[in-house]
Amino acid sequence: MIREPKFLISRKPFAIDLSTVTMEASERDGRYWLNGNCRAVWYRRKNGVTRACIGRLHLWAQWAREKPDLSSPEAMLGNDLDSRYGGDPDGRWDGTGYWGSEIPEVQAEHLEILRPMLTDYPSTPTGYDGWWTFQPAR
Repeated sequence: MIREPKFLISRKPFAIDLSTVTMEASERDGRYWLNGNCRAVWYRRKNGVTRACIGRLHLWAQWAREKPDLSSPEAMLGNDLDSRYGGDPDGRWDGTGYWGSEIPEVQAEHLEILRPMLTDYPSTPTGYDGWWTFQPAR
């Protein structure tokens, strides 16, 4: 993953809660398998409607040749990771409707984060670090 200073929705960026980044590395035959996840928020656009999303981002790398740096959340994210399928949303807000949890407290928590994101598009919520992308560096 790389951290980009500028938000471009076409690069499918994520803002990440760095306190939730976890990653494990296992070695086999001199190569490393990385597996982890984190809590993230992101924007997606469909049929001209922008949606603010919150959920989990699965982080993995298959057979990395170099020993991965797991010294900090930023270092973990800086490894050559893959997440081609994007985030797994737990909640989504499009400005008129919410999709996600049926638990009122979880809905309230999600909307407290997602509503300002959409109102101040593009914005990074407090407690999140953005913008990270799996796209190749430019």
